[in-house]
Amino acid sequence: MTISRKAAKPRPLSEADRRILRVLQTEGRIPNVELAERVGMAPSPCLRRVKALEADGIIKGYEARISRRAVGFGVLAFVQVNLARHTDEEAGRFEEEVARLEEVTECHALTGDYDFLLRIVARDLDDLADSIMRRLLRLPGLKDVRSSIVLDVVKDAPPVPVALIA
Repeated sequence: MTISRKAAKPRPLSEADRRILRVLQTEGRIPNVELAERVGMAPSPCLRRVKALEADGIIKGYEARISRRAVGFGVLAFVQVNLARHTDEEAGRFEEEVARLEEVTECHALTGDYDFLLRIVARDLDDLADSIMRRLLRLPGLKDVRSSIVLDVVKDAPPVPVALIA
């Protein structure tokens, strides 16, 4: 499994689509009748728009946002990784290996000083050290790894700023 690097070609969104997305991004379980009322539409056209947003791949799915701390993951860290060699094969192998590490909740390919940025959750500092020392550092092809522990999450908003969509 490799990380997709293709940019999605956006389709124009109406103001109604943006209102729907704004609500669904924070309240994915809202009943259609309530959603329609909140965005100022009748239920049937609202549902048709939601189905079209799903069919077009704009809405990827619905999921619960779980508090990592409430389930015992008290530590959050970002880890910057450089590969020793910059070939498609090495990058693909790294992506496949890191995808198997459940504690890695995000992996981003970057430009700039580092090749990848990982978001890692851990129960405590010992658990984080174990993840980095016994799993991450044993992956083939690594040149450099640096980690930063998150002291506080200042903003944890839904990932797409719907208000900025043109």
